Amino acid sequence: MNPTQTDTSLFNRLRFVLVETSRAGNVGSVARAMKTMGFSDLVLVAPKCENPLTDPEAVAFASGAIDVLGRARIVADVQQALDGCNFAAAVSARLREFSPPVWAPRAFAAHAGSQPDLRPAIVFGNERVGLPNGIVEGCNVLINIPANPDYSSLNLSQAAQVLAYEARLAAVGDGVEARGVGFHGESASVTQVDGMYAHLEQALVAIDFLDADNPKKLMPRLKRLFARTGLETEEVNILRGIASAILKARPPR
Repeated sequence: MNPTQTDTSLFNRLRFVLVETSRAGNVGSVARAMKTMGFSDLVLVAPKCENPLTDPEAVAFASGAIDVLGRARIVADVQQALDGCNFAAAVSARLREFSPPVWAPRAFAAHAGSQPDLRPAIVFGNERVGLPNGIVEGCNVLINIPANPDYSSLNLSQAAQVLAYEARLAAVGDGVEARGVGFHGESASVTQVDGMYAHLEQALVAIDFLDADNPKKLMPRLKRLFARTGLETEEVNILRGIASAILKARPPR
């Protein structure tokens, strides 16, 4: 199996486990967070709400991720939820005295993405009380999301979104190439740009913005400014047109 296939398989290997979730809307929101990042394996452990997969609030908050809800399973305990998994990560904003190693989301995602034989699960607790110590201690790692220390509690779907996003990055990379904006025209040549600078300098002198006898660093700064933009031929022509209009209104003395 090549690296690309191994990484991509994380979408099929990673499971999201929700323990004793109180609100059906949160179940739907987690389903949406998962689907936006390409994940679909969702298991609910003893949910506190009725019909968490079909409740109108869950359906509304899923916002199109009905297929994730439709494939989700409800089980009685965490052991059943982790059946088939060989690596479990508890998620908590609260650190414990006796806990497994504490990892950041990115460290977990990198580990899960680089181990093709790993079948990992991310375990989230109840919205109000989180995960009990017994479940945390039974996991391989504790994921703690770095956040504002004065207000570090994310809601359930936000935490799921962070983990799903990091897992996606580990699986496929950011997938975003650096792009300019919209249409890309022909890049201006060095000769065209130099001609524009000379023309612009004439115009700035004509309106007394640039003192030809004491130019200081105005033109070097303008050149640095335009150098950062990657000028196109049409843009150079526009700037030269502006310079021509200035010189027509204020001919050089």
